[in-house]
Amino acid sequence: MQIYEKKSSIFASAMRVLFVCHGNICRSAMAEFILKALVKARGLDNQFYIESAAVSAEEIGNPIYPPAKRCLTQHGVWFDPAKRARQVSRADYDRFDRIICMDASNLRLIRRFIPEDPDGKIHLMMSYTGVGRDVADPWYTGDFETTFQDILEGCEAMLSTLS
Repeated sequence: MQIYEKKSSIFASAMRVLFVCHGNICRSAMAEFILKALVKARGLDNQFYIESAAVSAEEIGNPIYPPAKRCLTQHGVWFDPAKRARQVSRADYDRFDRIICMDASNLRLIRRFIPEDPDGKIHLMMSYTGVGRDVADPWYTGDFETTFQDILEGCEAMLSTLS
């Protein structure tokens, strides 16, 4: 019981980040594990709670897309093989401090679940870099490396705003 209470208090004080993309099998899942790797490398993993979700129901229950897994592996980024796509919910607004969308379409579609953002929690990933463009979508291009680099840049920029 004491261990549970300790973890619970860490969760309560941690920065809670949710990444969102269309299906939660490519970009948002990659972002989840890239940020986890970055915070672990900085010794900050106990200060963050990180998840990812989708705005669509198309991929619910599916694992990370194999080319996304290969890209993460090529960069030495660990990912949980048990990770399965889930859909964002209204409750996520209360559970997370930041909800970071990969593109403008995700930003628009998330309003079906979270119609208002009174606390300013919802952001576009690349806005942290000073540009408002979308994270490259490898689903259409097959270019997972460009997506990885966009996400890495966005995560590093986001972390710099928190320190």
